[in-house]
Amino acid sequence: MDAAGLPLAFILTPGQASDTRYFQPMVDKIRVRKPVGRPATRPKAVTADKAYSSKSNRAYLRRRGITAVIPDKADQQANRKKKGTKGGRPISYDARRYKQRNTVERCFQKLKTWRGLGTRYDKSPESYQAGLYLRGSIMWLKTLTPAT
Repeated sequence: MDAAGLPLAFILTPGQASDTRYFQPMVDKIRVRKPVGRPATRPKAVTADKAYSSKSNRAYLRRRGITAVIPDKADQQANRKKKGTKGGRPISYDARRYKQRNTVERCFQKLKTWRGLGTRYDKSPESYQAGLYLRGSIMWLKTLTPAT
């Protein structure tokens, strides 16, 4: 999702799979077209909830030069404090920017206003993903056309 709450990419995962496994492939899939030149593939920052707070995700974002706006899990904080000075520095993140994370939840809500997407009536992954792309395209088109 971008800052306006519009989808940038989709990855369809099994319902019982952890979303954390798909964090890096999802960030890799982001392509933003600009008026001139190649599409941008590296956002300035990624805002995510505590479920995505892992060393591998943070290292991946650091390697790509992307700011991580992800708070620490309570158990990670406790383990770091238990280790004392060997536990490393506390994770810092922009709390003001993290408050904007509700745009992600609002985007999910807009996607699920289509009953087929909200209740998963389409049983085949292909038709469900086609619905996601169609709904995402309509959301983008609404930003391009003037309201009447």
